[in-house]
Amino acid sequence: MKWKKPLRLKRTERFKKNDLELDERTREKLKKQLRHLMSDPRHPSLQVKKIKGTRSIFEAWVNDFYRFTFEFGEGHEIILRVVGPHNSALKLSELS
Repeated sequence: MKWKKPLRLKRTERFKKNDLELDERTREKLKKQLRHLMSDPRHPSLQVKKIKGTRSIFEAWVNDFYRFTFEFGEGHEIILRVVGPHNSALKLSELS
């Protein structure tokens, strides 16, 4: 299901810092996945799922090894929280 109005992305400071630490290939894949997220949060390649034990934080795939976490803000906004290796990204999201 595509959204009629594209979603806007808001990056937390932690997400920005994590993004800078990614290698170029992973960063390019992340950009592609974020485009999917903005147009269709249910895009199959994202494999979005709610993080257990949280009220409204979701994880999505960058690739086999990296994940990013996000939550829906007000209106058409998605707040990007953390990006990194699978287990690290999930742990950091649960703590903040």
